[in-house]
Amino acid sequence: MKRCLNTLFVSTQGAYLHKEGESVLVKVEQETKLRVPLHNLDGIVCFGNVLMSPFLMGHCAECDVTVSFLTEYGRFLARVQGPVSGNVLLRREQYRRAESLEHSAQLARSIVMGKIANCRTVLRRAMRDHAADDADIIGAINRFDQYLNRLKQPQDLDVIRGIEGDAAHSYFSVFQKLITVNHDEFTFEKRTRRPPLDRVNAMLSFAYSILMHDVRSALEGVGLDSAVGYLHRDRPGRPGLALDLMEEFRPVLADRIVLSLINRRQVKADDFRQTETGAVLMDDAARKEFLVTWQKRKQEEIVHPFLLETVPIGLIFHLQALLLARHLRGDLDGYPPFIWK
Repeated sequence: MKRCLNTLFVSTQGAYLHKEGESVLVKVEQETKLRVPLHNLDGIVCFGNVLMSPFLMGHCAECDVTVSFLTEYGRFLARVQGPVSGNVLLRREQYRRAESLEHSAQLARSIVMGKIANCRTVLRRAMRDHAADDADIIGAINRFDQYLNRLKQPQDLDVIRGIEGDAAHSYFSVFQKLITVNHDEFTFEKRTRRPPLDRVNAMLSFAYSILMHDVRSALEGVGLDSAVGYLHRDRPGRPGLALDLMEEFRPVLADRIVLSLINRRQVKADDFRQTETGAVLMDDAARKEFLVTWQKRKQEEIVHPFLLETVPIGLIFHLQALLLARHLRGDLDGYPPFIWK
């Protein structure tokens, strides 16, 4: 069983990472700030002006430690990885099924059902935690029930994508109601991405970038091609399968952490800045607060709803990738999405 290892996030501008023995050293202005044994890591994420020695990059590739480079504010730039792992026959089957609209619709239906069920769970827990019976939230939950009933029957891929889009609109239409404090400072009207136009969207975009790193690494770790998806069709430069698998985790992991940081006042309005173009960006303090919370969350344990085993949350991405690979190989009749209980 794969161990739940840590991800090293480096956001200090001007930092330099290099290899010393079997450890990663992080230096700032020639001073060693951190030393981490490489065998304790499953990934390194560098934000902005962070440099890395070629020897460390090569060693990470040999040890299957994924290295990702993002802008200072979380936009993905590039990644370093070793030779492609896994069975080539698995990837060929992945490609064959992606060519079939029928098989693509079957997988997309499972993924979208998982996402909608998890969105419904987030709204139900918000109502329970805050003892509130909001008509708009109840209406959204009822629509989710209708969407899930429709998806119990096979649907065309375009219909499934339309249902997913409608469900996302319903979910984000009530997202502001899940914020219980500082409504004037943390206002959410709609999802804006390129660029994020408010503090909440800035946090969501950053959260999804971090989630993407973990999901993409999990898929490639079991030998799947993260670029060839089913719900998200092929587009140059787009990791379609990683975007597919992310859908199940956005509400219950990324969104809930964002809401928790806001509602517990762990982030403040002055932790953000607005650029001349109108983009709202997190500052270093807000990013560090999110990353610390993200790492702690990944160490928490839950019972996997399909395998019925107690596992750290950080392993869920890997387990879902394994289940997807087993389905593509024919060991499972269908792909069981991750549904939060």
